[in-house]
Amino acid sequence: MKTKDELPQCPVATTVQIIGSKWKLLILRNLLTRPWRFNELRKNLEGISQKVLTDSLRSMEEDGIITRTVYPEVPPRVEYALSELGESIRPIIDAMAEWGNNYKKTK
Repeated sequence: MKTKDELPQCPVATTVQIIGSKWKLLILRNLLTRPWRFNELRKNLEGISQKVLTDSLRSMEEDGIITRTVYPEVPPRVEYALSELGESIRPIIDAMAEWGNNYKKTK
């Protein structure tokens, strides 16, 4: 997790830095519904590379937005879910969805 000194002074810039990439937003959209496994996310997010998905998930885990749970099974099962902090992003994603729907109605 980044320290306060490592984050931009502007709160909007901080939010953009943490969740601002196209793929992170789409990963969050999916994780708002339920926990997902890596390959489920990769198949659902058409066009994302394995490296970008891996890097995005690691970054989001480091930032405390998601949790990674490894189940002691053979083969191992790993699930990604929103953390409590990640759940606090729900109103932002909901507002983006509402804005997108309204925008589509104007076209």
